[in-house]
Amino acid sequence: MDFHAQNVSFTEFRLNGFYSLGQWRPFLFIPFFLMFLLAITANCIVIYLIIYQKSLHSPMYVLIGVMAVLDLIMPVFFAPSMLLSFLFSWSGISLTGCLIQMFGIHFVGTFQITLLFWMALDRYFAICKPLYYHKYMEIPNFLKFVFAPAIRNGLLMVTMVSLAGRLSFCATNVIDHCFCEHMALVQLACGDISINDIVGLLSALLIPAADFILITVSYTVIFTSVLKSGKAHMKALNTCITHLIILSISLFSVLIAFSSYRIRNNISSNNRIFISIIYLFFPSCFNPIIYGWRTKELRQSFLKFINNAKVFALKK
Repeated sequence: MDFHAQNVSFTEFRLNGFYSLGQWRPFLFIPFFLMFLLAITANCIVIYLIIYQKSLHSPMYVLIGVMAVLDLIMPVFFAPSMLLSFLFSWSGISLTGCLIQMFGIHFVGTFQITLLFWMALDRYFAICKPLYYHKYMEIPNFLKFVFAPAIRNGLLMVTMVSLAGRLSFCATNVIDHCFCEHMALVQLACGDISINDIVGLLSALLIPAADFILITVSYTVIFTSVLKSGKAHMKALNTCITHLIILSISLFSVLIAFSSYRIRNNISSNNRIFISIIYLFFPSCFNPIIYGWRTKELRQSFLKFINNAKVFALKK
């Protein structure tokens, strides 16, 4: 490579995920398209039910509705381009497009974790401070708990993406992934990426890890309170268990995806990409199903919605 080529930074990239599968790669369209369809349909139903069912206009269901909105937005950032890549081998993406996609995925992803912390606060006030629940959950009061995590998430994501955008990419323009994940792009840089790696570590430590600690403390207090009070709050505790199931699966997936780039391991490229995709798809596909099944009011509203749809179809 000559001196001039070494000083040219790529501005166009090719997403090369799963290319080792060769002629079998297009078949990946089927399972991931079905997951995309499930995510869009299930979350739209949850959002519809919460908006139009007055019995669900309470703080807890509003938070579940916000989660459904995030779960609806997340696959939109990466799934359409990924599916087109599987079907037609359209794998090109500009650096600007890559950075926008990266910001969207990581920004929404951090809020999915932070939202579980806000849900834990809702359950804490409902179980441990029931007399003050409505006071604390009023929008002006609850916003006090929203601003700090929201500013933290925004600043870290903007910093992380801005630093990635300042790098030079002169070695290759092939990203070994199906979408623009932070480290998948940064590791292609031909300069020093230590600052990018540190900011990536801080993002992982100051968002998922910090929120996990806060959620753990909240649920420890909640479980202690429930054990002391007997069965009075078993219904609310059921919701807490739902939160813990989702949190555990999400954090386990994040940990594997995060460590696969930074720790020497035997995880193959295809397995690493698959884990990253599932980490993004799992909450979007299964949050509405898990909450719909384990939350009695949502389940009843959904069954009512189905019955009304059947009646309407028969009338036509």
